[in-house]
Amino acid sequence: MAAMTTDTTGTAARDDESRPGGPADSPFVRACRRRPVPHTPVWFMRQAGRSLPEYREIRANVAMLESCRRPDLVTEITLQPVRRHGVDAAILFSDIVVPVAAAGVDLDIVPGTGPVVAEPVRTAADVERIRLIDRDDVGYVDEAVRMLVKELGDTPLIGFAGAPFTLASYLVEGGPSRTHAKTKALMYGEPELWHSLAGRLAEVTLAFLRVQIEAGVSAVQLFDSWAGALSEADYRRFVLPHSTKVLTGLADAGVPRIHFGVGTAELLGAMGEAGADVVGVDWRTPLDVATRRIGPERAVQGNLDPTLLLAPWPVVETEVRRILEQGRAAPGHVFNLGHGVLPETDPEVLTRVVALVHELSARPVDRG
Repeated sequence: MAAMTTDTTGTAARDDESRPGGPADSPFVRACRRRPVPHTPVWFMRQAGRSLPEYREIRANVAMLESCRRPDLVTEITLQPVRRHGVDAAILFSDIVVPVAAAGVDLDIVPGTGPVVAEPVRTAADVERIRLIDRDDVGYVDEAVRMLVKELGDTPLIGFAGAPFTLASYLVEGGPSRTHAKTKALMYGEPELWHSLAGRLAEVTLAFLRVQIEAGVSAVQLFDSWAGALSEADYRRFVLPHSTKVLTGLADAGVPRIHFGVGTAELLGAMGEAGADVVGVDWRTPLDVATRRIGPERAVQGNLDPTLLLAPWPVVETEVRRILEQGRAAPGHVFNLGHGVLPETDPEVLTRVVALVHELSARPVDRG
């Protein structure tokens, strides 16, 4: 994988951008950049674990946050689906609340529940206690990425972070929420406080992604998992400025930026405006429809319904064919699920999907 160098101004530079081969010339990165590819690249959100028995074995008796802070475990878990499935990209094993915890927020990831915050954010003083982070605060992530770069070779590594709205929702609600009622009440009732919180989280997120990029990731994905709870007007007012701060803040980083949310059919155009090179699409919106909403200047990623992987293989094959066909409307397509791998998924089905996508989409390419 690409090595990174840093000049005296602190600007990261990649040593594989100008040479053939390497992660920067991989099908995944080429598709993100809307360049010709030898086959449609494929990876799966939440591929690093969940359905894999080897993941469950290595995670036995290790808490989630602890596993995210151990470079040896992060490296092994990240590599597992690459070895097993032959996917076109690895994604760093971590959690979206890792940088928030590093910023001083007292939280835990409770099995079966998710992130739980000890003292939910309610006031300006609560926001002020969220400190900015630097590389030293997440040195274990920096170390894990560098280890993975060496192990992965030409396979690109995707870094990631949670978007400001989704992180803010966890902090305001105190944990996962189906209605995001407290979050919306804060947005509508105290917009100045809301923008202060979202702005602080944007800075934390940007710093976290910068650490990953400088350590060698070949792309980054910004997850706004809960943005689909908003109308387009509210998204543009309360969320878009802060996601834009993150994504445009990485414009000089030299890596593709992916933006993904769930239930965001009506937000796809606005999400594209935030500064991503690729917009992830969940299973609810056909890729050709999504492409029209997003526009021709961005690639798309998606969007097989994760539950379909539990269906008989002929059903899975039919749906894979449909998505590949609809993805032809986009200037670049990265095959993925419309959300994360379900824990009960048979890993062999994922392996078969990768092989099928590669087989059906194979084509000659002038890589010049």
